[in-house]
Amino acid sequence: MNQIKTFMLLAAMTALFVGVGYMIGGPTGMAIALAFALVGNLISYWNADKIVLSMYKAQEVPPNHPDARVRAYASDVREMAQRAGMPMPKITIIESEQPNAFATGRDPSHAAVAATTGLLSMLDRREIRAVMGHELAHVRNRDTLTMTVTATIAGAISALANFAFFFGGNDRERPGGFLGVIAIMILAPIAAALVQMAISRGREYEADAGGAEISGDPGALASALQKIDAYARGGRVNLQAERNPATAHMFIINPLLGRGADNLFSTHPSTQNRVEALASKFGGRAAATQPELVSPRRNRPKGPWDKAQDGDRKPGPWG
Repeated sequence: MNQIKTFMLLAAMTALFVGVGYMIGGPTGMAIALAFALVGNLISYWNADKIVLSMYKAQEVPPNHPDARVRAYASDVREMAQRAGMPMPKITIIESEQPNAFATGRDPSHAAVAATTGLLSMLDRREIRAVMGHELAHVRNRDTLTMTVTATIAGAISALANFAFFFGGNDRERPGGFLGVIAIMILAPIAAALVQMAISRGREYEADAGGAEISGDPGALASALQKIDAYARGGRVNLQAERNPATAHMFIINPLLGRGADNLFSTHPSTQNRVEALASKFGGRAAATQPELVSPRRNRPKGPWDKAQDGDRKPGPWG
């Protein structure tokens, strides 16, 4: 069933891309757009992880990373993947103050997970484990291919619409003429955003439930979702995400600032609904009090997290 949904969503994105090409350049534009869509799908399929990781300048975590938090993050991902019977994903880190994370790759054997430096600084170890459990659930559910290919095609649709005036040919070749081009410039990005919403919202609930099971800590996931959402709304900008808004649906929490159109076309369910869904499924184990937000650096209290060692495989006293 999941494969059928994936095929239908990818077909919808390809149809959007071809439709934009037709509105801009008629039959010739449609043929060119179809060729680009097919090539884009093939490139995205074989290089899904590389494309997105390159966008965010993600760096693979070496075993001897000097930061104990980063080593513990990588150790926990390895432990959870092994316990879930999953192939080991590539473990990466992104330089960004905004706490967030995503997973990518064409299948579980070619997957990668990424966490921002802000996530490792602002959340405790239990919460980070739970967030990465959510990302591993996306990998296990084979969501990552669809999410990555959709991001690629959605970005291409927006770019094609933006360049309509320059590459559209003369008005006789354009169905609808000049007004048709204006309409497609407005409607194509909106249509792409609507398809992204359809992809992301249902799958986020499924990944939340799967992540709570993989990490064994639904309460920590509920707390992490609240914290990440609060920090993102607090104005910490993810510059790479702002430059590549078509990838927003890949993150555990919408990385865009959420102003104006970002609210109208949010690619994620509300955090409160997600927390309530966890509480409904896992009962008291998913109870999460309102998080106390602390400074990610100087004012963050020391705790067991700061004593994490490279060999730690279990949450210990903080889990």
